[in-house]
Amino acid sequence: MRRTFIVGCPRSGTTLIQAMLARHPDVATLPETALFEHLFGELHWRWGDRGVARRRRRGLARGFAREFGRRVLQDWEQRLEGTSRPAPWRLATCIDRFVALLDTHAARAGRTMWIEKTPNHLLYIPEIARHVPEARFVHVIRNGLDVVASIADANLHHDDNHGFGGDAKLWADRWNRATALHRRHVGEPNHHFVFLDDFVRDVPSGWRRLCLALELDPDASLAETCSQPIADLADEPWKRNAIGGKPRLPRSKARALFGPALLDWLTQRLVSLEPLQRQCRAADHRHGLSRLRARASDRAAPATTGPA
Repeated sequence: MRRTFIVGCPRSGTTLIQAMLARHPDVATLPETALFEHLFGELHWRWGDRGVARRRRRGLARGFAREFGRRVLQDWEQRLEGTSRPAPWRLATCIDRFVALLDTHAARAGRTMWIEKTPNHLLYIPEIARHVPEARFVHVIRNGLDVVASIADANLHHDDNHGFGGDAKLWADRWNRATALHRRHVGEPNHHFVFLDDFVRDVPSGWRRLCLALELDPDASLAETCSQPIADLADEPWKRNAIGGKPRLPRSKARALFGPALLDWLTQRLVSLEPLQRQCRAADHRHGLSRLRARASDRAAPATTGPA
């Protein structure tokens, strides 16, 4: 079973990439679980929010899961298996049960890969990698100005119980933090990067690259639309345009929402994506050369016919 996590700053296009992959016949997925976020906590500290100090939890240091995370695991077992049993106290055991749950969910559907998409799990990659064997990560990255504007728009139109609260300064700093975290993993095995604007401008090329990175057949026949439940639109209406899994150019909301002074401030505040893009291109180039050398080596190796 191939275990894949889609991560990124909220409102970066993670739902769209998840929904498109969910149209592939080998992929099973589900709505955001936020399991690692709830098992480990410390969300605001991990984002680097100003004035938030780290709270040392002795239970967590000793390998015990947070109570709310245990309840989240129980809820998902109830939803996917219809079972209700006490959640374990140990972090490692909770995660093992979660992985087994998703493995079984995908296998029953005849799929060979499952995808869990929770944007904030970007902050928990070290824990996921430590506990989930051979975990793969898809990093989805969008222009920072558009991310901040999209979050502001969601906050204007929906109650602040979905994590969109905070001003432009908070989210500019969080987007910068996300970009720094993405950069840490460039070139690492099992990490693939999708720049949303580039992807939707050339979907065939972006789709083939993504599938090859995840070892999926890029030429497989896709479902007409994503039919797997990945969002409850009554609770998450902002995902309406993404859950079908049909990419289209995203609409920038920045100039409609922000005045000239704030636009200028954000332009100065947000870090440039260019260094990350250059780093990803260089890593792709190195990996491409490595694959070419491996193929050349295979062709040059003498054929063996058995023991002399």
